[in-house]
Amino acid sequence: MLVLAFDTATAAVTVALYEWVPGAAVRARASAEAVDARRHTELLTPAVQRVLAEAGAAPADLGAIAVGVGPGPYTGLRVGLVTARSLGEALHVPVHGVCTLDVIAWASGRTTPFAVATDARRKEVYWARYASAGVRVTGPSVGPAADVLDGAPDGLPVLGEGAVLYSDVLAGASAPDPLRPSATALADLVITRLSGRPGPELLPPEPLYLRRPDAVAPGPRKKVTPR
Repeated sequence: MLVLAFDTATAAVTVALYEWVPGAAVRARASAEAVDARRHTELLTPAVQRVLAEAGAAPADLGAIAVGVGPGPYTGLRVGLVTARSLGEALHVPVHGVCTLDVIAWASGRTTPFAVATDARRKEVYWARYASAGVRVTGPSVGPAADVLDGAPDGLPVLGEGAVLYSDVLAGASAPDPLRPSATALADLVITRLSGRPGPELLPPEPLYLRRPDAVAPGPRKKVTPR
């Protein structure tokens, strides 16, 4: 089975195609990544097409789709989720969501406690704490960088772009890599769970916004009373 994975919840547009045969080895077929916080719409579809072409596969060959569900900024996150749901419906294949912070945690492979923080703009971060790469214990949450270490053990490592942006606050950020989610880690995580092995929870393909979008629908027009 071919699993197409992608995440657009951060500045990264990351795509990967994995081949999975239950009971056999998992094989990475192709991947692509670009970092541009303002061009998710322009970059995602060509990246998916490029990855499929490189692997010699067609959309009809896909058996499942994996997508990062955030938390993340409204516009970028929406691009990935709409694409995933549209492909799933058109191809009649399941779509599995994963918390984007869990993807970063999974890629770290860590076996001891740490935190993950990504850029939430407005001088805030999206964050969560982990007992290990596959076990989240707190979050996801959004707030000032100081919240990440509030009540945490001294020297707790913080991974992710937020650790770099707010290194003055996140004193434990001695090893921020990986900075952003990778679709290869996302695909591996989903395949791990579908294989029945332990790991982060699989979610429906619905967005984890954690706060309201900046853009809101206009309210009703004010009535004008004639003088």
